[in-house]
Parts: sequence; structure tokens; C-alpha cells
Amino acid sequence: MTRYKYINGKRIKFTKAEETARDKEELDWSNGAFDRAMADLRQKRNNLLNQTDWTANSDVTMSSDMTTYRQELRDITSGLDTVEKVNIKLKVDEDKNSESFGKLINFPTKPN
Repeated sequence: MTRYKYINGKRIKFTKAEETARDKEELDWSNGAFDRAMADLRQKRNNLLNQTDWTANSDVTMSSDMTTYRQELRDITSGLDTVEKVNIKLKVDEDKNSESFGKLINFPTKPN
């Protein structure tokens, strides 16, 4: 693919070195897709865990449902080895008529 840059309003073809450098940048970005997806998943998971951290205080008796929920959140990254698998976990309910609209549908459900 031929790339161009603009210098002082003039369209100039990339040099071979610029093409090579840009190809490397694009490859590096592509290769980092899994790490970025996992970071997004972990951030969402960690936010949900943070919301229930108070249940782990020494003066609170954590229910077995909450223990299970928190363990399922911690385990959510297990077995994920492709961007596609991560994206399945990050799927959001897009049905505007659903009670869970906008929520992650492949995450564990928080107990009451």
C-alpha cells in the first residue's frame, strides 16, 4: 500500500524507510490488541470487585452467594486466549427494551 504525507500542503509519497516504520507501528498495534482487550476486561472486573469489597470486611459475614460471585469475577479471565473470546465476555446487552440494557451480559450476576 502506498502511503502519503502532507508537507506544506503538498502530498508526498512515503520513503521506503517511512513505509517500513509505519508497517512496524501497525503490526505492533495489531499485536497489542489482545493485551488491550484483557486490560479493558480486567478494569471492568476490578470495578465490580471494588463495589463489593466492603463485604469482605472482618466485621461483615459474607454470604456464600457473594463469595461465589466474587470468585466468578476473579476467574473471568481464565481460558481467554484470543481477542474474540475476550470480546464475548465484554458483550453488552443492546436491547433497549431489556432490563439489562447496557450491562455486560456474560459477566456473573451480582447477588442481592
